Amino acid sequence: MFTGTEGIPTNAEVVFLGRPPVLRIGDDLAGRFLNAYGDPIDRGPELTGEEKEIGGPSVNPVRREQPSRLIATGIAGIDLNNTLVTGQKIPFFADPDQPFNQVMATVALRAKADKIILGGMGLSNDDYLYYRQVFENAGALERIVAFINTTEDPPVERLLVPEMVLAAAEYFAGEKNENVLVLLTDMTLYADALAIVSNRMDQIPSKDSMPGSLYSDLARIYEKAVQFPDGGSITIIAVTTLSGGDITHAIPDNTGYITEGQLYLRRDTDIGKVIVDPFRSLSRLKQLVIGKQTREDHPQVMNAAVRLYADAANARTKQENGFDLTEYDKRTLKFAEEYSEKLLAIDVNLEVDDMLDTAWELFSRHFTKPEVRIKNELVEKYWKEAESE
Repeated sequence: MFTGTEGIPTNAEVVFLGRPPVLRIGDDLAGRFLNAYGDPIDRGPELTGEEKEIGGPSVNPVRREQPSRLIATGIAGIDLNNTLVTGQKIPFFADPDQPFNQVMATVALRAKADKIILGGMGLSNDDYLYYRQVFENAGALERIVAFINTTEDPPVERLLVPEMVLAAAEYFAGEKNENVLVLLTDMTLYADALAIVSNRMDQIPSKDSMPGSLYSDLARIYEKAVQFPDGGSITIIAVTTLSGGDITHAIPDNTGYITEGQLYLRRDTDIGKVIVDPFRSLSRLKQLVIGKQTREDHPQVMNAAVRLYADAANARTKQENGFDLTEYDKRTLKFAEEYSEKLLAIDVNLEVDDMLDTAWELFSRHFTKPEVRIKNELVEKYWKEAESE
């Protein structure tokens, strides 16, 4: 009945089960691809674990520990400027035509997590097969669990996917003390399914035709992110696609109030690649780890690079309005192009120390030491002369 009444005769008898949907929880979840009901879609055996109701409450605050451990993704636009922390909840804001599923798969493979739990809502069959192929080719299936709803499945089933994902995450993080990375894509399609149900229940719509409960519905999911004192954690990274780039729409607007920052993807026309925008992206927890679990120069390198990138944006505005550029302006534009190519593009895969060394080399290639405005002791220690091209 959850997916609709089509095909059910009018004289059918309805019997309530007396319980909400359940997921069979156990170690045999690892490496499995399941549908929104937790049933296998990978031609593997049925799950044998203990049945657990989905949709339980979030963790009591007294059982939480402040997020404090770095999650390295290898993507410089994240690790350098918007470092992620275990137990954090953060979305990708992206246009529907951007390769956010490829970015999510990349994060899944590069992140140092014990389990990766994917919740796919409204995936095309191509995207579903892409995820399977990437995980299989990387030999990472043993730490992957995926709950998949495709465009061919009823939209209302998407409402079950995050709950199934989080029930599995709570098992591995809470009972097995594992670090779990939850990937949810696409939360806009999840919210659209909420609106369908709300409309059929004759509820009065709120902003942008979304249900008035949208904030609570999203918060119930995102607030499952947690770091336990015993070591287990649930970190949530979600995709929220934007309609026409409208970040003020009710879905991203409510999401921004709940989550601890956002990662904003946009196409850089200068280099022809998708980058993590340093201006519109923010990780509110990065200060807990940068310069502490990363190298001492990380905070100042990050700030200097973004400031110089902002100078380049100002120079580009002058150029577009027909003003003459100074010699410094021209250098900032060259820096911005290399910075986007070597550090902001989503196809960059580096260790954090290599990212910092790359930034120092870009500084020395385009600027003098005083122009970078970093503490002298750090400049003397880490300044890296640019290699000749």
